[in-house]
Amino acid sequence: SRLQLSGLCFLLQILTIILFAVFVRYSPESSPSLCSQQLNCSLRNKDSGFQHPRFRDVHLQALLGFGLLVAFLGRYQPGSVAISILVVAFAIQWAVLIQGFLYFFLNGKIYVGAQSMVSADFCTAAILISTGAVLGRVNPVQMLLLTLLGVTLFTLNEYLLLSVMGVSDSGGSLTVHTFGAYFGLMVSRILHQPHMDKRKEQQDTGHQPDFFAVIGTIYLWIFWPSFTSATTVRDNAEPWAVLNTYFSLVASTLATFVLSPVLHEEGTLRMVQIQDATLAGVAVMGMAGEMLITPFGALIAGFLAGLIPPLGFRFLTPVLCSRLKTQDTCGVHNVHGLPGILGALLGMLLTALATADAYGGRLELVFPLVAQGSRTATDQALSQLCALPITLLLATLGGSLTGAILKMKGLRSPPDTRYLENTVLWEVKLGGC
Repeated sequence: SRLQLSGLCFLLQILTIILFAVFVRYSPESSPSLCSQQLNCSLRNKDSGFQHPRFRDVHLQALLGFGLLVAFLGRYQPGSVAISILVVAFAIQWAVLIQGFLYFFLNGKIYVGAQSMVSADFCTAAILISTGAVLGRVNPVQMLLLTLLGVTLFTLNEYLLLSVMGVSDSGGSLTVHTFGAYFGLMVSRILHQPHMDKRKEQQDTGHQPDFFAVIGTIYLWIFWPSFTSATTVRDNAEPWAVLNTYFSLVASTLATFVLSPVLHEEGTLRMVQIQDATLAGVAVMGMAGEMLITPFGALIAGFLAGLIPPLGFRFLTPVLCSRLKTQDTCGVHNVHGLPGILGALLGMLLTALATADAYGGRLELVFPLVAQGSRTATDQALSQLCALPITLLLATLGGSLTGAILKMKGLRSPPDTRYLENTVLWEVKLGGC
């Protein structure tokens, strides 16, 4: 396993270095309008410069926010963070290349700048969501291959939705949360290991798991509004996304305090449950964040999204595990998948209600095709709705293909291996932390 991991990392890094040397160049500083005039930049809204604070917030969210969120399980604490960093390190490089060929390609070169890096971080976030469904079931070699295929499929789905269909999904309810969750769930289903159902899962002990959840949740609260609004930087479009995300966050957190004491006999609310509610609250605002949802609408959406994780873990997860044989380690279906679908449906409804009188000059920023007269609001809403089954189809088919590849004999871990990611990186004592 050590030799496989070392060799694969070496080959992938050499491959990306060669491709970067041949294709990747800095975006010309003297042509800030290059994106809007010559490159196909429909993926992300244009920005006139490399705003370091914005990129920093998005990158910290992808690296630390998601990285620490998968560290709350006591048996995976050190290894899961290490695997997250490994995934981020490769996913960013591969995403810059794959997305660059579709969106930032001109005269045989890929021009990288602020938006290409933000786009790569969005892609990385989706892959980290996928890894949450298979954490502990695969080894680092399989994680790298999952990243390689996941980035490619993510970019294909995003290109179909945002460029071909003209869908508005700036915060990624569909492209990030829904795709990442169901792609990872399908991989988990294909890699189902019957012996894992019979093994008694090691329970979290001590305060270290909740400590990781505290830090991860704080990062979500601080940086996710910047993450959601990173692609709405033009003119006055950003404040809506920031405010709606915060309103959704607070309401989803209150929803957890409403349901969790009722559903759990111990009555003690764990920090992990607040973390799940926070994720659900931001997932539902991914598409609707920059739309005219109104502050009270954002509170309602966030509250409804916050009800999904407690109900899902209590009633839906056991069914998925026993009937569909889906081993969702970190519960991405409850905190990303279902809230992402809810966010897509909410975005479709708001799109159908969009009018020039309500949006004013913002209509061109949020729905450019409607403002130009190429579509009616109803047509745009139908496009938003059709994007949901397309995303689910690509996620399930891509996850099935990826799972089949990862299940090949030479890549599988021994059936009796425990702490799969830790056995490759370091030893973990069975007695505790």
